[in-house]
Amino acid sequence: MDGKTGVCLIIGAGDDTGAALARAFAQDGLITCLVRRERHADALENLAQSIRDTGHQALAFPADARDEEAMIALFDKIEAEVGPIEVAVFNIGANVMFKATETTARVYRKVWEMACFAGFLMGREAAKRMQERKRGTIIFTGATASVRGGKMFSAFASAKHALRAFAQSLAREMGPQNIHVAHTIIDGAIDSNFIRENFPHVDDLRANDGILNPDHIAQNYVMLHHQPRSAWTHELDLRPWSEKW
Repeated sequence: MDGKTGVCLIIGAGDDTGAALARAFAQDGLITCLVRRERHADALENLAQSIRDTGHQALAFPADARDEEAMIALFDKIEAEVGPIEVAVFNIGANVMFKATETTARVYRKVWEMACFAGFLMGREAAKRMQERKRGTIIFTGATASVRGGKMFSAFASAKHALRAFAQSLAREMGPQNIHVAHTIIDGAIDSNFIRENFPHVDDLRANDGILNPDHIAQNYVMLHHQPRSAWTHELDLRPWSEKW
C-alpha cells in the first residue's frame, strides 16, 4: 500500500445509510473520505468528526459529484494526499415522485445526473486508479427502482436502471483486472430521517425488523469488499423479511 493506509471513498455520505457506511468502513481500518454537496458541508464535517472521536479516521470533502472536473480533482487529491482508494461507494439516492405527465425535463435530467451520471464519473475515476494496482472494490447503491419502474417513479427508475447497466458493464471490464464491482438493490424502506418523519408506524416496523437498518446494510457492504474472488457477488439484494417481492 506504498506505506499509506487504504481509503474508502463514499460518494453520498448522508445522515443515514451513508453515515453507517462511513462508520463501518472506518471500523474496518480504512480512512473514510466522505463526499456530499457543499450545502451539507457542516453535517459532513460533523460526521467525519464523530468517526474520529471513536478513534478511527475520516475526512470530509464537500463536492458536487455531478461535476466531472471536481470529481477528477477529488480523486487526484485523495490518492496524492490521503492514500490509495481501496473501496469506492456510490450512494446518491435522488428519489423523487412525479407523474410522468408532470415530470419536467429539468427534473428528469437532474435525477439522471445525480443517480446515474455521478455514478458513472465515480466508477470511471475509481477504475482508472484501481486498475493500476490490480485491486479494489467499487459498489453502487441501487433500489427497487433499479429493476422495475413503479407508478410515479419514471425519472428515478430510469436513472437507477441506467446505473445498474453501467455497473454490469464495468464489472465485466474490471473483474479480469482483480477489481470487484458490485451493485446492491435496497428493496424496502430504510430507517432514515425521512421515513421517521413521514411514516407514523416506523417504531412498530423497527420493533418487528420490518424496516432496513442502515448499520446492517453497511455490514453487507463491508462483506462485499472482503469476498474472495473465487465467489464474488455482483448483485446483492437486501430487504426486510416482511417486504413484498
